[in-house]
Parts: sequence; structure tokens; C-alpha cells
Amino acid sequence: MLPYLLVAPALLSMAVLLLYPLIRNVILSFQQLNRKEFITRETVWTGFDNYTELLGDGDFWTVVVRSVVFTAVNVALIMAIGTAIGLLLNRLGKKMRLVLSLALMFAWAMPIVASVTVFRWLFDEQFGVVNWLMRTLGFSGYDQHNWFETGFSTLVIVLILLVWGSVPFVALNMYAGLTTIGSELYEAAKMDGASGWRTFWAVVFPNLKSFFMITTFLEIIWIFKAFAQVYAMNLGGPDRGSETLPVFAYIEGVGQFHYGVAAAISILTIVMLIAVMSFYFRLILKEEEEL
Repeated sequence: MLPYLLVAPALLSMAVLLLYPLIRNVILSFQQLNRKEFITRETVWTGFDNYTELLGDGDFWTVVVRSVVFTAVNVALIMAIGTAIGLLLNRLGKKMRLVLSLALMFAWAMPIVASVTVFRWLFDEQFGVVNWLMRTLGFSGYDQHNWFETGFSTLVIVLILLVWGSVPFVALNMYAGLTTIGSELYEAAKMDGASGWRTFWAVVFPNLKSFFMITTFLEIIWIFKAFAQVYAMNLGGPDRGSETLPVFAYIEGVGQFHYGVAAAISILTIVMLIAVMSFYFRLILKEEEEL
């Protein structure tokens, strides 16, 4: 009985903070709640109309594909760069490792709005450092070049921001995982004449397979639901060309006063994440059974 009493406050907090809003959101997704209903406080039930409207909307599927591709590229870069920096941390001396670790921690700890502001300054049309650097390197056409002119270029900048902010998590955890691998395994690989790449796949990856799976899973969730970075960078523009699913839901709800549709978008987003989570949970459980 005591263990359940100890866990009860945490479960109650989760129910209040997570379960109740989720249930309310599900209920809202079956309603028509536009500007008129919001003012008159009228409840209009529409069944699955919001879902059928979204699933038949080409713009919704465009945002879905954009979100999936954006997430896939982000996660691939984050895992590759984070792994490389983690391996570098393991090879550096104490002083340089401390310097690099502090730099990673500062990048990781920077508030989202502050980091977005810095990146907007870097890519500013008139005074941006990036335009100055491109002109200095001899590239033409970068005199007051607008990096936020298209949705694609805006998302590329957001991608750089997200990679910059997420790599420290992977790198530091990678380094922590590497410390658990015995030096005798590296020595055996070296005696067998294995190259660095071969050593990684034969020694590092098998021992840290669970780390790579769980970290990739966490990064997919983190990137897929990223809202503040995308919205604060360019408000989902221009012409809604840089919207991902969370931003799409926010603009449909708060911007267009289509709260029922926005709720349906958020529920569909959760369903997509659950599908990904179930796939990764199966892999993790299979990995645990093999151990």
C-alpha cells in the first residue's frame, strides 16, 4: 500500500496537468467552435466533420509531409553531429574536454526566445553577420539578401537552430555512455587492425545500441512537437510556408478562430507520435529481451 501512496501525488499531478487537458481537447475536436460560437458560448457538435475536413484538405497533408521531412532531417543531423562530438569528447584531454563541455552546456541552456533572437540577428537582411560573411568570401547577391523570403529558407534556419540546441544533449549523453565501455575492447579492436570506423560499428554501436534508440526516439518527439522556434522565427510564414503541425494548429485556432479544427489537428499529431512511439517501444522491448 505504501508504494501506491508514494506514487499517488505524481499520478494525480499528471492527471490534472496532462490527462484533463487531453480529454478536453478530444471533446473540443468534435465541436464547431469558431468566432460565432466562441462569443455566444454555443456548443455545436459536428461529430467527425473536423477530422474528415482535415484528412481531405491538401494543405493539411502538405504540412504533414513538411513536418515529417523536417523532423527526419533534423534528427539525422542531430544524431550524427552529436555522436561525432561525443566521440571527440572521449578523445580530448581534461582541459579541452571541460572547455567543450561548458560550450555545449551554454548552448543547451540558452532560452528558446533568446536563441531565436540571436539567429534572426545573424540572418538579418541589412546588418546580419551571415550576409557580411558571404560577401567577404566573395559570393555575389548577398547585399541585403532576405533569408526569410521563402518558407524553405526559413525552415533551414530553424533547422540549424534546432540542431545547434539539441546536439549538446546527444553529445554529453554519448560521452557518458562511452565511459561505460571497457578500454580492453578498444585495445582488442586495435590489435585486430580495425580502423576508427570499424571500431565504432564493432565496439561502440553494439554497446550503446539502447542509447541510440532511446535518444533518437526522444529527439523525434522533441523536434516533431517543436513550436516556439518555428513560430518565433517567422510566424510560420511567409504565406504559411514554414508551418509545421504544432504551428499549423496554433494558427488555425488562435489566428483563424477555428478552435475545433485546431483541436483535431493536435489530436492527429498525438496519434502520429503514438504510432512512432509504439514502433520504438517494440524495438526497445525486443532489445531488452535479447539482453
